[in-house]
Amino acid sequence: MTADLSAADRLLVIDDEPDLRTLYELTLLREGYQLASAETVGEALALLAAERFQVVITDMRLPDGSGLDVLAWLEREGRGARAIVITAHGSAENAVEALKAGAFDYLTKPVDLRQFRAVVASAAGREPSRPPGPPGPRPMPPPLPSGGAALQRFAGSSEAMRQVRSLIQKVARSMAPVLLQGESGTGKELVARAIHGEGARAAGPFVAVNCGAIPEHLLEAEFFGYRKGAFTGAAEDREGFFQAAQGGTLFLDEIGDLPLAMQSKLLRAIQERSVRPVGAVTEVPVNLRLLSATHKDLGAEVAGGRFRQDLFYRLNVIQIRVPPLRERLQDLPDISATLLARIAQDAGVHPVPSLSDGALQRLAAYGFPGNVRELENVLHRALALSGATRLEASDLDLPEVQNGDDSGFGSLPMPVSPPAEIGAEALPNDLTSYLDEVERRVLERALVAHRNNRTAAGQRLGLSLRQMRYRMARLGIQVDDGETRE
Repeated sequence: MTADLSAADRLLVIDDEPDLRTLYELTLLREGYQLASAETVGEALALLAAERFQVVITDMRLPDGSGLDVLAWLEREGRGARAIVITAHGSAENAVEALKAGAFDYLTKPVDLRQFRAVVASAAGREPSRPPGPPGPRPMPPPLPSGGAALQRFAGSSEAMRQVRSLIQKVARSMAPVLLQGESGTGKELVARAIHGEGARAAGPFVAVNCGAIPEHLLEAEFFGYRKGAFTGAAEDREGFFQAAQGGTLFLDEIGDLPLAMQSKLLRAIQERSVRPVGAVTEVPVNLRLLSATHKDLGAEVAGGRFRQDLFYRLNVIQIRVPPLRERLQDLPDISATLLARIAQDAGVHPVPSLSDGALQRLAAYGFPGNVRELENVLHRALALSGATRLEASDLDLPEVQNGDDSGFGSLPMPVSPPAEIGAEALPNDLTSYLDEVERRVLERALVAHRNNRTAAGQRLGLSLRQMRYRMARLGIQVDDGETRE
């Protein structure tokens, strides 16, 4: 072997079981790859030192070490090879450890050859359906960008955002599931799009799904698709979110709102890498990267029995906390300037308006419970109503902060203060109606405080979006559709 061979389509297979190694080699040779093989960590490192490989496929357990030793060498030497680790069936801990160590993806034994071909093709930058062809050098897929357009959308230079950018660049290199944790409006979807845009699947689709916005009885059909005649109204076959994200990234926002029954079906889809459309008798393989997000503490949800522990374990391989705006107020000038430029461009306004020092001070004094999303709405409204090229503090429609409360809600007093001691004359004649009225007034005030943003208002009251919608419908609370936001 020589050191100047092209790495394109050249793979290294590491396994000490001859029968399995032969099976992998035959499968990959039929796909047109060039191969080298090794039985031990020592043999593998010698080959890796002598030549370049595009993809390294290694068993976790080897006679003189483990696949993690190979991963550590690749990381230490700065090699661009993408590693696929094969673990024993049921050893999810090993799979998680491999992904955290930098593996591109993992497979479990016994290996499904259909999945095997799809994962290798993804790591090699191929379309999984590409027919076999003769061995030969092909152009390498472009290297992963270190600071592409996706990252440029993040404004601010605070330490918190530097850490987020760094994590995005690290996790984009692999297929490891990522859980984005943060309050509503912090930009979790923007982070997910950046991970997708910086990774190997940037050319594929990015499918974003708000789990809390789908009625429970439609979840399975929306996620996995359905076949014609599966239920009343199913007039034709339809793909679900998983099929739509084939070859790309599926982003499940507010995953903490999924009911337990759907959590179980999602776990199976993740484990098997296949889905069964409603009304179908066979499963359909899927090849995608899964990202998820929530504003909830999923650990607490697991402890409370509201979220499956095994699903949490699968999703939470790598966690990125997206900081709220109040924790990075030093970024406020940059964020505001970026938002104003975007709003002005969309509205065809020239030149781009700026904020006065007084306006920036007023923004910094407000806690922004709705985070960057609320800031964008405030600036959008100010620009629309003012029309000035320089926005002043008086142009900003913000609640007044009182008594040191920066939540935007403390300035609105609670509607009912029950007496310390309730006598017979203070008791309501209809307790249900009385409590409904109290609840209605609280919800209405929360919606006013949060500009009709139901997610932010619900979060302030400890309610999910689904619960907020239910209570609003039950109590007949309606808001202007033009102002309503999730």
